[in-house]
Amino acid sequence: MKFKDAFMCLAEFQEKYTELHLLGKGGYGSVFAGHREVDKLPVAIKHIPKEKVDRKHNVSEQQHLGLTSSPIGFQMHCEFLLFASMVQDENGREMALEVAIMLKLKNLTGSSSGQLATVSLLDWYELEEELLIVMERPTPSQDLNDYLDENGGCLNEEDAKVILKQLVEAAIQLQDANIFHRDIKLENVLIERSSEGLQAYLIDFGLKYRTQKKYFAGPTTVWQLGVVLFEILHDTNFDTNKFLKKKLKISKRLPKSETNIVFYLLTAYINLSATLTIVAL
Repeated sequence: MKFKDAFMCLAEFQEKYTELHLLGKGGYGSVFAGHREVDKLPVAIKHIPKEKVDRKHNVSEQQHLGLTSSPIGFQMHCEFLLFASMVQDENGREMALEVAIMLKLKNLTGSSSGQLATVSLLDWYELEEELLIVMERPTPSQDLNDYLDENGGCLNEEDAKVILKQLVEAAIQLQDANIFHRDIKLENVLIERSSEGLQAYLIDFGLKYRTQKKYFAGPTTVWQLGVVLFEILHDTNFDTNKFLKKKLKISKRLPKSETNIVFYLLTAYINLSATLTIVAL
């Protein structure tokens, strides 16, 4: 495929997708709701200013991703080039790390019999001043922070168990792909509601990285999950300083089993053996 200039990319995007209302905005950029014209499939469109697009990573962590196809139908082999310290596609173009990781996860979805608990990448467009990333948008859905606000600030133990189990499974899937999510929090968990119950998805790949060596999600990931679980079960924000000073207590209303798992997750910083496998049990 020949290199497309920014004007051609914008024209292709506008022909293929319709952008609607704003879903959220942060330091990374903004996300809008939209749909794909051909079938009205709901999508989320992420706008990232060029100066905030991450393309570089540690040279020691570079490796061949082994991707076989892109979401827009052409063959691509992404390679982390040692001498360039950036991700490039087969045409020598720099590729955003977020896109490269989402492409890898999309391939995992195609090769796995189970559901991947992350939203799928559909397309991406390199424009003059920004990067557009188009992803699937489960409907109806909202981030976990908004979901808690609509449900009185916290959830019951059964719903909390369902969400934690799905987040642990998602983290294990990322671990198996040697991908480390460094920002698991309420705002980066998408909750889809359906007749089958709740489905949690991990979103926002801007703070993930892929490592060459086998990665085992240890205390950092377990700690992040503990903070999420604490905030799901308590109508209050987690405060690390208060917790370390033992001024933030786990609610006494919780059954012993829930108290134990919250305590295990939140003491991961001193328990170097803390793993997702133990949590999944």
